Amino acid sequence: MKIGLQINKFTWTGGDAKIGELLKDIAVSADKNGFYSVWVMDHFFQIGYVGAPEEPMLEAYTTLGYIAGLTKKVKMGTMVTGVIYRDPALLVKAVTALDVLSGGRAVLGIGAAWNEQESKALGFNFPPLKERFERLEETLQIFQRMWSGDSKPFKGKHYHLEHPLNSPQALQKPHPPILVGGGGEKKTLRLVAQYADACNLFARAGIEELNHKLDVLQKHCEEVGRNYEEIEKTVISHLDGEDINPDEVIHECMQLGQAGIDQVIYSISGVEKIKPLDIFGKKIIPQVVSL
Repeated sequence: MKIGLQINKFTWTGGDAKIGELLKDIAVSADKNGFYSVWVMDHFFQIGYVGAPEEPMLEAYTTLGYIAGLTKKVKMGTMVTGVIYRDPALLVKAVTALDVLSGGRAVLGIGAAWNEQESKALGFNFPPLKERFERLEETLQIFQRMWSGDSKPFKGKHYHLEHPLNSPQALQKPHPPILVGGGGEKKTLRLVAQYADACNLFARAGIEELNHKLDVLQKHCEEVGRNYEEIEKTVISHLDGEDINPDEVIHECMQLGQAGIDQVIYSISGVEKIKPLDIFGKKIIPQVVSL
């Protein structure tokens, strides 16, 4: 079992001028305390269940580059990039740059996008769900094409690339892991089975629902001829940093591991105080990594 950290809030004491300093403390502490991965959301505005739209939200790939320069071991990625936010080739270039500059630690997290409010607010096209999934599948195909070194023209319904060259290439082989976020049973989990290296589900759904989602994923794998065991199963969960009970966290991880989950990614309120990360490093991660 692996433990990741999602940083989903930048509304910290000291205001905007302190964000860089506090983010540095969080990233360095997560690296030191044995977290396997660090993730940031890819949103333009803060999202509703975390805070108000007016609260600070950093651009994701600039932020990941900053974290890469501060750390040595943690993997890093977005949880997750909406497919409409960046053209596929630019996204490949961004993640490749992150992988090269971090020494091979990038993960590409992507999904079909859902936040119409922020998209329209900043002038981004927000097509219907069917088209967003079409774009997601073409984007996944472009990832594979560019990371394999195949620079022949790509002619899709939504994207046309005349010469999809990617140089330098990513350090991780065959490419940085691709995580597709979401639990949609007909489309999202099929795309995981066909194209991705990892999925991401919600721990709050409960063990029974997670078991169901993983059963659906396994069936999709059988249909497309994919080895189900090759896919990393991840979930995202939330903790109150002021009230962490190590035994309860370890128990949750044990239950999730028994259900087939490989990595639990926690968002932790009050993470900027660093104490929650130290608790994980001393009392939780050493116990969980052996599960």
